Amino acid sequence: MYPTLWLNNIKNLNKRVSLDLIRFSGTGISRADLARQLGLTRSAVTTIVNDLIAEKLVREAESGPANGGRRPILLEMNPNRGYVVGIDLGATHLGLVVADFSSRVHGEIEIPLDIKCGPESCLQIVDQQLHLLLEKNGLSFSDLLGIGLGVPGPVVAEAGTVAAPPIMPGWDNYPIRAHLQELWGLPIALNNDAELGALGEWAYGAGRGERHLVYIKVGTGVGAGLLLDGYIYRGATGCAGEIGHVTIRDNGPLCSCGSHGCLEAMAGGHAIAESARTAIMAGRKTQLASIHPPEMITARDVAAASRLGDLVAQQIISEAGIYLGIALASLINLFNPSMVVVGGGVAQMGDILMEPIRRTARERSLRSAAQSVRITAAALGRRSSSMGAVVQAMNTALDHLTNVEIN
Repeated sequence: MYPTLWLNNIKNLNKRVSLDLIRFSGTGISRADLARQLGLTRSAVTTIVNDLIAEKLVREAESGPANGGRRPILLEMNPNRGYVVGIDLGATHLGLVVADFSSRVHGEIEIPLDIKCGPESCLQIVDQQLHLLLEKNGLSFSDLLGIGLGVPGPVVAEAGTVAAPPIMPGWDNYPIRAHLQELWGLPIALNNDAELGALGEWAYGAGRGERHLVYIKVGTGVGAGLLLDGYIYRGATGCAGEIGHVTIRDNGPLCSCGSHGCLEAMAGGHAIAESARTAIMAGRKTQLASIHPPEMITARDVAAASRLGDLVAQQIISEAGIYLGIALASLINLFNPSMVVVGGGVAQMGDILMEPIRRTARERSLRSAAQSVRITAAALGRRSSSMGAVVQAMNTALDHLTNVEIN
């Protein structure tokens, strides 16, 4: 009995790893390349692939390029096997995407949302918007095989909760995953939103194929997702990557975590808006003074004004970029990544923000580390975290379908 169970587990594990190689190949993968990467014989891979095709998880795609012989048949994920949903629950927004089994997005929704309203209110809105997204795309919950959710706080993976999240009052230890699994009857993957941004950009965006990648999410809060040697690093309690609470200035402005001078309090969305309000109250000449009452100005307003040539707005964003570059230099020296991807709502400001980030990070990093790192904006834009949630939703679905768990 035990040898049979062991052999079945090995077979399921090989199937699961094969699925990952196929779905992250980008353009499909041949049986020969699959055998080479798995270290298995062609006959063993043929058995695995035949099972995956029979289970409708994989299908044969177009032939690949010929290398002096017959053109190989490529394998790809079967988009018709089912659907998954990726959810990015941010501090001030909610984004949802529904994707098929090839990770092609079929529909999405993004709305404003205040995370400070608490778990019951926010998760009710998530539920309403998910029903709306499915209805718009002619789908039902029976079509879904998994859901991934990202939240802006430290996640306790085993418990499916967040622990003392600075910008999520009322959410501490709330059973997020259990609540949603009971509500929707589906496997739920819960992760930090910056970690999902790293996964999304690694799988489908600017960081494809990178093994040492840092994703910085700059929105209302500031967080980092660390992909080190091909694995997401979460730390002992899920708090790894909380770069927003690195001290930039002694006795600086009060941060949501209770400390002073944190990066988030100097360069996050609220900090950028507050700098604009301070400039207006000081009588500085800026078009920001005429668009809203000062208390209603947001970081998006500052970004829009900067693109129109407003010098005060450009200076505010440049200063935020310098603070981000200072923190990023320490991250580069500590972890020596090959790529840093800057994403999140604030990061959509373009070169006005990216140029001071790059310049400051390179000036303050060790030369050997600075020369080997590329700093770029997120290719997926505001979708980075929701597409990372799609990756995790697919992981959960495939773990269930192959009866194997990959950590």
